[in-house]
Amino acid sequence: MFKKILIANRGEIALRIQRACRELGIATVAVHSTADADAMHVRFADESVCIGPPAARDSYLNMQAILSAAEITGAEAIHPGYGFLSENADFAEMVEAHGLAFIGPEPSHIRMMGDKIAAKTAMESLGVPLVPGSPGELKNIEEARIVAARVQYPVLIKAAAGGGGRGMKVAQTEDDLEEAWQVARTEARTAFGNDAVYLEKYLDKPRHIELQVMADAHGNVVHFGERDCSLQRRHQKLLEEAGSPVLSAAERDALGEVVTKGLSKLGYRNAGTLEFLYQDGQFSFIEMNTRLQVEHPVTEMVCGVDLVREQIRIAAGERLGYTQEDVTFSGHAIECRITAEDPDTFVPNPGLITAYHAPGGLGVRVDSAIYAGYKVPPYYDSMIAKLIVHAPTREGAINRLRRALDEFAVVGVKTTLPLHRRIVDAPEFQSGNYTIHWLEEFVAKGQE
Repeated sequence: MFKKILIANRGEIALRIQRACRELGIATVAVHSTADADAMHVRFADESVCIGPPAARDSYLNMQAILSAAEITGAEAIHPGYGFLSENADFAEMVEAHGLAFIGPEPSHIRMMGDKIAAKTAMESLGVPLVPGSPGELKNIEEARIVAARVQYPVLIKAAAGGGGRGMKVAQTEDDLEEAWQVARTEARTAFGNDAVYLEKYLDKPRHIELQVMADAHGNVVHFGERDCSLQRRHQKLLEEAGSPVLSAAERDALGEVVTKGLSKLGYRNAGTLEFLYQDGQFSFIEMNTRLQVEHPVTEMVCGVDLVREQIRIAAGERLGYTQEDVTFSGHAIECRITAEDPDTFVPNPGLITAYHAPGGLGVRVDSAIYAGYKVPPYYDSMIAKLIVHAPTREGAINRLRRALDEFAVVGVKTTLPLHRRIVDAPEFQSGNYTIHWLEEFVAKGQE
């Protein structure tokens, strides 16, 4: 097992990794920008190294500075968390080239899954179901027209290197296709430096279902069930559930068997999440995230497994030590992402937090790095906390979430807490009868 790990991240996820390390008896190194000198992840680490000015490109994305910090502190491994360099294959290769362990998948698998076309091709070869669409990159608009006619409108043009909803445009009819093609390619080129796009059938009422997997370096793969991440705004998740209100245990098991067998053949290692659209009883693969997910706590709550601890064990060469039959699911969990944003306009609202009170009690967890007197910086993602609740039933989890949201207080900056309180009281949420399009419509109605 490692003696010292450098955490190449900030905020609540850096604290989350620190906690797992402490329970394993592993010392931690925090890296930080000048803007984060007083951050909680810096205060709680055994050692800390300033790696640059506030801008992420000069600090948390500065690969050379991070590797230098690992070298001077004697770290043996680097955990990238999520975001920043977590899915950067070049960084993973550099870490290993410097004789350090990268706590994540093989660089080749990160690179493969980072290209959505390559990911779809790989998953299709492993028997994982796909959304109907083009077999690869579309070379021209004429090819797009042929594929669209085959799968039938509406269709979605998507960036091959996309993420966060950028480089995605819907064409409802053939008259819309050329504009969607041009706009998606322009957005993809601007955002990712790659204008390659492909086409998929646009599903009008899907759920967003993802499956959490963990694999060791000895060919053992298990899944920890599904998360329902259908509550999204502009393709950004706001609330997640484990398990899904619409899936049966049989459907989960069938999907899990296909996925785990496929990843075993692929030789995948460490944590990963496969994301699907689910409509009319059918799963369709859309992408794989080769890292820890923001919403991993809901899985931990229903499975009783520390996923970060498992990542570290696997990176150290240990076996899983259990089989799929050993993984059990108990109760229901829900996570709310709390951001420092206006709850109506979603405009970021960085600033000084003058008062803070986190909810507590049985089945309530708050993952956060803020405190009274903390100044939310304007340079990074606006998420400041994750509220996670667990109860024996979904109804009980909703009631517990409502109570916890009422207790949660953040003063000094605007937050999305009021929006989450509205969502919890919505009949569609309480019944579980919502799709990936519902939240956009719900927010729009609230602004009328």
